[in-house]
Amino acid sequence: MSLWKKHQKIEKNVTLLFILSLLVVSIGGLVEIVPLFYIDNTIEKVEGVRPYSPLELKGRDIYIREGCYVCHSQMIRPMRDEVERYGHYSLAAESMYDHPFQWGSKRTGPDLARVGGRYSDQWHVDHLTDPQSVVPGSIMPKYGFLKRTKLEPGDIKAEMKVLRTLGVPYTDEMIQKAEEDLVNQADPDADAEDIQSRYPKAVVRNFDGQPELTEMDALIAYLQMLGTLVDFSTFQPVVSR
Repeated sequence: MSLWKKHQKIEKNVTLLFILSLLVVSIGGLVEIVPLFYIDNTIEKVEGVRPYSPLELKGRDIYIREGCYVCHSQMIRPMRDEVERYGHYSLAAESMYDHPFQWGSKRTGPDLARVGGRYSDQWHVDHLTDPQSVVPGSIMPKYGFLKRTKLEPGDIKAEMKVLRTLGVPYTDEMIQKAEEDLVNQADPDADAEDIQSRYPKAVVRNFDGQPELTEMDALIAYLQMLGTLVDFSTFQPVVSR
């Protein structure tokens, strides 16, 4: 009872309550913030993570332009139901080159963090062209126009230069060959090894089956690489001591 009376005294004294609340918040804040000044990087480096290739980067731009992030997240939480449904939980390193990141918080559709390689290119073409034809009951709009829209390199070099200023490790060679790599990644007859020397695990093929390079190629190239860079069969998380 005596403890309750002391607590009651604090609750009834606005000034005392404010001072004690400020003290508690300050201590909590210091505990959270101070350790960050003693570490070089808050993101664990993970083998396999690389910057987007020019074609994937264009596909990501289209993904954002069309508002795909509104209904799809790219963040698998470390909870059993999430992991069993979508795969290994997301790593911070997987988003280290995303500006902005696509974690999201709403899932009208499924999470896409591990969608790469789960479906064929043709499935993606069909799904984007007519979602209801492969997922009955889907409320996703149709994006068939992407297959009819020619992809222009545009300012891809400038975009990569800007991203480099933000910490994305694009080299001079990557930027110099950006337009060439963008076109060649969707050409099955191109030198895949040359592209993969700059972008390991980059998939080189005609993604939408059309003879010309389209926005559909770029978007599918982006979707097909999501979650494929890290080998989770050998990944070992760093344990803090």
